[in-house]
Amino acid sequence: MIRSMTAYARREVKGEWGSASWELRSVNQRYLETYIRMPEQFRSLEPVARERIRARLTRGKIECNLRFEPDTRAQTSLLLNEKLAKQLVEAAQWVKMQSDEGEINPLDVLRWPGVMSAQEQDLDAIAAEIIMALDGALDDFIIARETEGQALKTLIEQRLEGVSAEIVKVRTHMPEVLKWQRDRLTSKLEEADIQLENSRLEQELLLMAQRIDVAEELDRLEAHIKETYNILKKKEAVGRRLDFMMQEFNRESNTLASKSINSEITNSAIELKVLIEQMREQIQNIE
Repeated sequence: MIRSMTAYARREVKGEWGSASWELRSVNQRYLETYIRMPEQFRSLEPVARERIRARLTRGKIECNLRFEPDTRAQTSLLLNEKLAKQLVEAAQWVKMQSDEGEINPLDVLRWPGVMSAQEQDLDAIAAEIIMALDGALDDFIIARETEGQALKTLIEQRLEGVSAEIVKVRTHMPEVLKWQRDRLTSKLEEADIQLENSRLEQELLLMAQRIDVAEELDRLEAHIKETYNILKKKEAVGRRLDFMMQEFNRESNTLASKSINSEITNSAIELKVLIEQMREQIQNIE
């Protein structure tokens, strides 16, 4: 399945503890680059999240953001360290007896570090739900990549059809080009009043035909078209393979343009380069 490297997905999870949401977005990149942002209390999840992403994606610049909103209504009751509070009161009373001044303020006792504490939420349980939400976000993210990938595949196949059409045009014009070049050479020899033996003339014509013959380049282009279709059917990431094929397409189209001695073939060579460049631009976004 062809996947684009450009996509966006968001998945939210809610519980008694509050809500958390993952946002994933990506753009094209030669390799896989992952940037993760999350609240400090869940920083321990970063290696897990990074591994989840690497297990399912191979290319692209990925931005992964976790937002966490605790539910204030879910605050647990306060816990009183009675033993410590009692010690503080006894100590305060002793100080008062020594100076016979001041009063014991209960709030000051409660503010003493360790006297009061709030029971912490079970972060492990919350983290498990958050990681499950990340898996769901990745599912949505990959679906978005595949949807756009199918659109890119359609565009590439349309360009491949255009390349095939130009190859047919060139093959159709080649006999006419060879005949025109033969007549042109014969005419020039006659104008120069140069007489060549038939065997020598045939040799010259053969050499000329070899110099301008593009059958080999056309055959290679057709082979590249077939291979590109095969690559588009593969299940794994194919962006690098397609990029290599575009280099091969360019090589043959350049050779075809260099051998062109006819305006129709020149036009076809130019059109080929345009079609190949359009494919290359789309392939830059394929995983």
